[in-house]
Order: sequence, then structure tokens, then C-alpha cells
Amino acid sequence: MAVINSIIVFVVNLLIGALGIYVGARVIADYDDYTYAIVTALVGALVWTIVGSTIGQIPFLGAVLTALAYLAIINWRYPGGWINALLITLVAWIAVLVVLYLLAVLGLTPSGAVGVPGV
Repeated sequence: MAVINSIIVFVVNLLIGALGIYVGARVIADYDDYTYAIVTALVGALVWTIVGSTIGQIPFLGAVLTALAYLAIINWRYPGGWINALLITLVAWIAVLVVLYLLAVLGLTPSGAVGVPGV
């Protein structure tokens, strides 16, 4: 049962993270594809995990390189360059915070959102 619960939590958090990326991409890059955002969130989470676990422990530099790796995924997946990637990420982060706040108000509190770091 614990495995099923973990899978459900992962999928729900992935969908919330993808929603944030979708909103960011829609607002900043006028890119309208939720499925694309789901794949981006999944790839971003994997890259964040791999880079964070390998070099993320290096003080300051590890955090910067991990964040840059995540931004590189957003930059690779969406048009507009590094500035748009940064803006998409910021909008995604804000959108996910709003969704998580609303879920908390409703008494449903997920642990975070897969695909949007720091949330």
C-alpha cells in the first residue's frame, strides 16, 4: 500500500509542477501544451535530482549549478532563450505556490510539486 501511496503522491505533485510550468510557458512564451509541460517537469525533476545529488553538496557552487541545470532544461524545451527560461521558472514557482496554498486551505496538503524546485 505504501508504494501505491507514493506513486499517487508523485503523480499528483508532478501534475501540479507541470501546471506551474504550463502557466509560466503560457504567460511568457505563449506556449500552450500541458502534455509538453508534464514531460518538461519530469525531465527537470530528474536533472535536478541527478545534478543536486552529485554536485549539489558543494557550498554555493553546487546550488548555482543545480539551478542552472534546471534552467537549461526549461531553456531547451521552450523558446525565447535564458531570460524567458528564468521568467517561465519564476512564474511556475509562483503558480505552484498559489495551487499549494489553495490545497492547504482545502485541507489537502501535498509535500511539494515535482518539476518545480524549491516548492
